[in-house]
Order: sequence, then structure tokens, then C-alpha cells
Amino acid sequence: MADAIAASLHYLSIFVLFALLTCEHMLFRSDIDHATARRLLRIDMAYGMAAGLVLVTGAVRVVWYGKGLDYYLHNWIFHAKVSLFILVGLLSILPTLTFFNWRNELLAGKAPSISPAQARRTIMVIRLELLILVCLPFLASLMARGTGFFLS
Repeated sequence: MADAIAASLHYLSIFVLFALLTCEHMLFRSDIDHATARRLLRIDMAYGMAAGLVLVTGAVRVVWYGKGLDYYLHNWIFHAKVSLFILVGLLSILPTLTFFNWRNELLAGKAPSISPAQARRTIMVIRLELLILVCLPFLASLMARGTGFFLS
């Protein structure tokens, strides 16, 4: 039963993570208004928490449930999957800093000013994050079927 709960929490946190990033993609514009900018800042904070939950629930599954730690540590697809997730986390720094830098303007009741170059860069990073996240279920399904073991 605990295994099913851990798996369900992991999957649910992944869905929430993807939904929040999709919301960021839908809401971000170079001509953003004050209310939408505040919403994006809150969504990005929730996105960070969801990413943390994905990491924690994934670690719980690797260590205590699933196929066992040895199975995962000897599978190159697992390493690729974790590396891509870390890459998404590193990429998410740019949008997070963009949104965080708005806080003074938002506290003053103003809409943030975004340069066209900054807007393009931010939206492209969000799209790249989404693209990478879409690849992870494929890697997970390969790994679950026993593909990717290192040769001994």
C-alpha cells in the first residue's frame, strides 16, 4: 500500500509541475499587467515546490520502493532521466530570476517592464523546459521495462 501511495504522490507531483510550467508559458508576455505578473510570481513559487516534491517522492521510490536502489543506480536511462530533470531545474533559474526581479515594481503597484530580448529568452527557456519534461515519461517507460542497464 505504501508503494502505491508513494507512486501516486510522485505522479501527481509531476502532473502539477507540468501544469504549473504550462501556466507560466500561457501567462508570460512582454506586455504583462500587474495582476498577471503577481500571478506568475506565485505560480513560479509553486512550480519550485512541485519540483521539490517530484525530487523527494522520486527519491523515496528509488530508496524504499520500486525496483530497489541497485536497479536504478545501474541503469543509464535512470541517470539520463535524473540529469534531464536537473537540467530543467537549472534552466528554470532564468524565468525565476526574471519573475523575482519584478518584486519591487509589483510592490509599488506597477506592471514590470520587460525588454523584447528578455521576453524572447524567457519564453524560449520555458518552452525548452516543457520539451525536456515531455521526454521524461518515455525514458521512465523504457526504464520500467528493463532497458538501459550498464554492461558488467
